[in-house]
Formats: sequence, structure tokens, C-alpha cells
Amino acid sequence: MAYQQYQAYQNNSVNTATPAELTLMLYNGCLKFIKQAKKAMEDNNYQRKNEMIQKTQNIIRELMVTLDQDAPITKQVMPLYDFVYHALTQANVKNDSDQLEQAREIMEDFRNTWQEVIKQERIRQHGQGANA
Repeated sequence: MAYQQYQAYQNNSVNTATPAELTLMLYNGCLKFIKQAKKAMEDNNYQRKNEMIQKTQNIIRELMVTLDQDAPITKQVMPLYDFVYHALTQANVKNDSDQLEQAREIMEDFRNTWQEVIKQERIRQHGQGANA
């Protein structure tokens, strides 16, 4: 019963999230799966490592596909996503924790930047609402 309630909460969170919040969820998912892949790598659990890296790569692909191709920032972001995807592949194939760490650092930077963007947008919206 508790699990079903948790699942309902999770579904509601996704269904009611703004696009910015959904992107933040994707970044957080990447970091969670990278952490799990690292643990699996340390435990020599290659199947779990592979699963977690593939989940991370699926998120990276989603971020790449949904990136606004007309936005000027895309030219800077897309190569970083490509790099992360490649680093994840190398981490998986070569069991390379350094590659996994590079991917984590970049995704953590994206996540932290995105959190700040959301925070600033909320401040801007609430500031305008008070003046309107």
C-alpha cells in the first residue's frame, strides 16, 4: 500500500511539474544512476553497472533530443552532452571509473546551474507579481 502511494506521488510530481522542473528531475536522475553505477563498479557487479549507465545514457539522449535547436546555447550544450554520453560508454566498456567521474562532474554542473536558473526565475516571477 505504501509503495502504491509513493508511486502515485511520483506520478503526480511528474505530471504537474513545469518543463524546467522536469529537466531538473532528469539531471537528478542522471546523478542518481551514475552514483549507483559507481557503486556497482566498486562491487564488481557488471550487470548492474551496465543497467545504471544505460539508464543514464537514456536520459542524456532525452536531454539531447529535447534541446531547442534554435537556442544559441545549444551550440555549447550539445557537445558537452555528446562528451558525457561518450564518457559513459567508455566507463561501461572499459570499467573506467575516471570516465564515470568526468560524466558525473559535468552533469552535476548542469544540475547546479539549472537549479539556479529555476531559483532566479521564481524570484523574477514573484518579484513581478508583487509589483503588478
